[in-house]
Amino acid sequence: MQATVKWIDGVMFVGETGSGHAVVMDGPVDHGGRNIGMRPMEMILLGLGGCSSFDVVQILQKGRNDVVKCVAEISAERVDAVPSVFSKIHLHFVVSGKNLKTSAVERAVNLSAEKYCSASIMLGKAGVEMTHDFEVIEV
Repeated sequence: MQATVKWIDGVMFVGETGSGHAVVMDGPVDHGGRNIGMRPMEMILLGLGGCSSFDVVQILQKGRNDVVKCVAEISAERVDAVPSVFSKIHLHFVVSGKNLKTSAVERAVNLSAEKYCSASIMLGKAGVEMTHDFEVIEV
């Protein structure tokens, strides 16, 4: 896996991945930015949510569950010191589908958190308190 981050100006950077995709990262005005891109720490949360959501959907689909929608709502707390690392992250999955069993969604969320999601496991090993929960919506 490869990635490149290029400084544009101020505190704006463009990140480009080996798969050919790019994203703008920028800081708030009070830190010299123009507030036209995501913060780097927000990118970590998005990566975590994407990684875990990928697992949850794949596990449910492999179990032949009729998943229609999966949303990961992520909340995080950071320490009040430098470096301002994450101390707690909570992922709340809202999974919608037809005849979804609560036990199947619970299993998928737990497998992602404990076995498959590299981002979640890495953050947990770094000392971040990781929690997960879910709700199932019948459509």
